[in-house]
Amino acid sequence: MAQLTTQQNWRSPILMLFLAMASIHSGAAIAKSLFDQVSPFGMVSLRLGLGALVLVILFRPQWRHHSWQEYRLLALLGLSMGVMNACLYHAIAYIPIGAAVTLEFIGPLGVALAHSRRGADWLWVMLAATGVVLLAPVGGASLHPIGVLLALIAGSCWAAYILLSARVGKVFPGSEGVAMAMTAGAIAIVPFGIAAEGTNLLNPYVLMMGLLVAVLSSALPYSLEMSALRQLPVKVFGVLMSVEPAVASCIGLIILGEQLSFRMVVAMVLVSSASIGSTLHSRTAQ
Repeated sequence: MAQLTTQQNWRSPILMLFLAMASIHSGAAIAKSLFDQVSPFGMVSLRLGLGALVLVILFRPQWRHHSWQEYRLLALLGLSMGVMNACLYHAIAYIPIGAAVTLEFIGPLGVALAHSRRGADWLWVMLAATGVVLLAPVGGASLHPIGVLLALIAGSCWAAYILLSARVGKVFPGSEGVAMAMTAGAIAIVPFGIAAEGTNLLNPYVLMMGLLVAVLSSALPYSLEMSALRQLPVKVFGVLMSVEPAVASCIGLIILGEQLSFRMVVAMVLVSSASIGSTLHSRTAQ
């Protein structure tokens, strides 16, 4: 009976987590659908700029009375966040969203494996590496090499974001660290968007869609994930997050009509399986 009650208690946060993943990639899909009107730099600038504005209004961070080391930490987190999003948006201009997210997922998977010293974890490394090789633009794969490279760079930034977020979370209470970091990321990226798009960013339709992307990709999923984390065990959260490439692929198919080849699907399954295995194995070891 207790187990049944626990499972019932998990239903709501699990739903919130899937809604968060769907929201993030719906925002990316909407942004990609506008690339013929606004460049990737323009869209990511709107996402970060308007997203930071929303988070600052919601969480009202305290900007003063911090040390230079803390400001530096925020700047690094914001830079990793800005470059990660910029590279991902440019990557999906070349390759399907599902493939880009699969490649990007190597970042958090690498962080998880780097903190493990168990020999069995080499199995997850090999699974993930096989997935990446299948997506590499060699041997008949149809993915554009620039898109693959940008997605891998985004994954590296995601790894840096994870490590820096853990440090920022210890210094800044609640959600204000993320709001301040996103503001720093916007400061780093928005000038490039302005240089690329100029006054086009002030077009009412572009601004409206940019706000929609910002809410879907930043404010809404962050709130949902934080709520889910408070109710789910970390192991369950990690396993569920491992299916994010599949969620991204479904969103890309529904909104953009993007279809993945059999080779891409196999790669996605391998990377997700490596993430699930690494999460379960590491938590069991602890």
